[in-house]
Amino acid sequence: MTSKVLSQIDKDGNATVALNRPDVHNALDPEMGAQLITTLKALEANPKVRAVVIMGQGESFCAGADIGHMRKSANFSKKQNYQAAFAQAQVYNTVYALKKPTIARVHGAVRGGGVGIVAACDIAIGSYDASFRLSEVRLGIAPVMISPYVVAAIGERQSRRYFLTGEIFDAAEAFRIGMLHDIVDADKLNARIGNALAELYCGGPKAIGFAKRQIARIAHADIGPEIVEETAQLIAAIRATPEAQEGLGAFLEKRRAAWVAPVTAAKKTKKR
Repeated sequence: MTSKVLSQIDKDGNATVALNRPDVHNALDPEMGAQLITTLKALEANPKVRAVVIMGQGESFCAGADIGHMRKSANFSKKQNYQAAFAQAQVYNTVYALKKPTIARVHGAVRGGGVGIVAACDIAIGSYDASFRLSEVRLGIAPVMISPYVVAAIGERQSRRYFLTGEIFDAAEAFRIGMLHDIVDADKLNARIGNALAELYCGGPKAIGFAKRQIARIAHADIGPEIVEETAQLIAAIRATPEAQEGLGAFLEKRRAAWVAPVTAAKKTKKR
């Protein structure tokens, strides 16, 4: 069976981790999440590894939650929802808490949980073709589990807009609000990441690890087991609400959710 997460380490100690479900735009399912955690922890424990680059195979970085798993979760009990949510919350926390520096190599579609992974990385470098969306509210849920990392990345003010509207924003906007540290042409993405790795390696590995921990201490409350527990409990409760069930049902059935106003004839008419 093909692994849903690939990894390799080059001679310089650069580790590359690739989300490997290109046929579904690297959508996150439980198996991929578990493999990603296992892979990252193994790289963290490997003394040869100096930094970790996270990327997506194919056309997209990560399209967020897997539709197949979402379909199954529609029939989950509250306990099952919590267990699934807690496991997924551990994915973002593992990326965030990794003791070695992480770089997100971002291209193509980045949705929901994919935005969470990017935000949880220390450095995010993207190509101009990248696009982002926090679309959870359009499914009747909320971006709860990724919220600690996204709010830390782009701030409360920008989060208020993009959490609430669920609109798409491009790479330039992601750079403006702080989701991306840099944007380049697609053919220059690897070179730019190589430059970032070279800059990282000018610092002491232990010093870099300490710096990561210090940022978490002084910037906001430490994102540890308590916040993981809290966010998993909250999303489990939200997923069980009638609104969430309606939103998920509408998404899977490719129809408007009940709270979306129908498009009137006037709106459909093109201006001449």
